Amino acid sequence: MSEPDQRLFFLLQRAAHRLRTTADRRCVAAAGVTTAQLGALFAVRDRPGITQQELARTLGLRESAITALVTRLSSAGLLSKRPHPLQHRAVVLELTDMGVDALRAAQPEIDAFNAELRSLLGEEGFVRTAGALHRLAHWDE
Repeated sequence: MSEPDQRLFFLLQRAAHRLRTTADRRCVAAAGVTTAQLGALFAVRDRPGITQQELARTLGLRESAITALVTRLSSAGLLSKRPHPLQHRAVVLELTDMGVDALRAAQPEIDAFNAELRSLLGEEGFVRTAGALHRLAHWDE
């Protein structure tokens, strides 16, 4: 029997791609939104009145990527934008009723996906993997 592949970065990239495409397919079917869009919607839900700049920092994306993402979400009626009361060039983001509905529709699929990962990894493996990935995500901050 051959040794398991030890190219960690390659394996992380491959696993991330597989997980993202599977989760995207399922979330689009359930709620009409991708996982990237869900990430933005959850961030806005958790911090009503967040600015695009703060959203970019929260999601670890460039502001140009956030501008495009917010434009798509607001065009779809999931987010609303209004001028920031104190910052001249900033806009404030809030969920619309449709955005709340999208999160509600996606939640059962998110829960099922996490349950499948827990089953695949075992509870201890799930918790350890989540901890390791959290440390990696914040490694060079």
